[in-house]
Amino acid sequence: MTSNDAAQTSLGHRTGPSGDASGASEDPGTPDEERNAQARRLAAARGATRTLNRSHAHVPLTERLSALAAAAPGFVGPEEAVDIYGNGVVAALEDEVARLLGKEAAAFFPTGTMAQQVALRCWAGRTGNATVALHPMAHPEVHEGGAFGAVSGLRSVHPTTEPRLPTAEEVRDFPEPFGTLMLELPLRDAGFVLPEWEELAAVVEAARERDAVVHFDGARLWECPTHFGRPLTEIAGLADTVYVSFYKSLEGLSGAALAGPRTLVEEAKVWRHRYGGQLFQQFPAAVSALVGIDRVLPRLPVYVAHARVVADALRAGFAAAGVPWSRVHPERPHTHQFQVWLPYGPEALSEAALGQAEETKTHLFGRWFAEGPPGLSVTEVTVTEEGLAWTADDVREAVAEFVRRLPAAGARRG
Repeated sequence: MTSNDAAQTSLGHRTGPSGDASGASEDPGTPDEERNAQARRLAAARGATRTLNRSHAHVPLTERLSALAAAAPGFVGPEEAVDIYGNGVVAALEDEVARLLGKEAAAFFPTGTMAQQVALRCWAGRTGNATVALHPMAHPEVHEGGAFGAVSGLRSVHPTTEPRLPTAEEVRDFPEPFGTLMLELPLRDAGFVLPEWEELAAVVEAARERDAVVHFDGARLWECPTHFGRPLTEIAGLADTVYVSFYKSLEGLSGAALAGPRTLVEEAKVWRHRYGGQLFQQFPAAVSALVGIDRVLPRLPVYVAHARVVADALRAGFAAAGVPWSRVHPERPHTHQFQVWLPYGPEALSEAALGQAEETKTHLFGRWFAEGPPGLSVTEVTVTEEGLAWTADDVREAVAEFVRRLPAAGARRG
């Protein structure tokens, strides 16, 4: 099953957190063919009785609306008015995020793309340096259509091109000056990977030595405490500002928040309005975010722990099924999301996964995508509440059924 972002991949192209197309993918064919394929994938996902993650992208709209209405009385008063330009429940959400992250203040944004553009623009003005050091696989470089330069006048540099976050030495020794170091935690496109705590602290200190500020792209920061063995406040405390998403890990409708010093957050609100982010009413997204904080956030450590059980079982299942080569990356997942790589073309793998979901009602994998050398494909796996019911034996059995559906001579071909 795909991640909450990439759950959309079972509906269309491989997508990033903003729904942008990314990476190599299958030929979608004509518009009619792609619509039919999307409908088939959606029907299979909705009809599955067993899945590792029941993505909200697969839940009918009426069900989502009914669930939100049923949950709302637990988070807003019976006479509370709708928010107007961010007051009311939106302001309450901002206060809660600031508290959870140990920051002075937070501002709600309709998208993470906007939140980070604004944060980095504000820091550029304060540091006098519009250069941002970040990973080339980070979200702004891959999924935002060049918005850094086109919209915000920012310039990016890359301390490393390795599929991991930069080391302290790479940051300290980078030959160009930069005003902000941006770290995506976890680095999604590299496999939802995180450094060790001591490594992260050293990287931040190296940036400080260069008089740079530190910003965390924490779209999935909520998932990180298990790996780091630290609370959210301590993790967020390393950075000057932090962005968090509400619709990924927390399963909200949409929206994001930028947290940091009160003076910077107030400036960010001015830019939010200039960027078109001061929406008239945002209460559905705000309420759904509060629901996610209350109900999903406490469950994330359980999901991370079980994702490691699933990863081990997947690895064992592929070995037992005689697949010539497979990889679960990271071997011990850092969050409740990880990658699986197999030496088959994406069409064969996607069809096997879809056929398994349709015929057995077990939805093990979503779409697969060609990456790396020819004949190698990758998918993303997310383990959430429904995945907790899967034992290691269940996973191995599902893998055996999946492999049975692959062409006997299909390795390294489509």
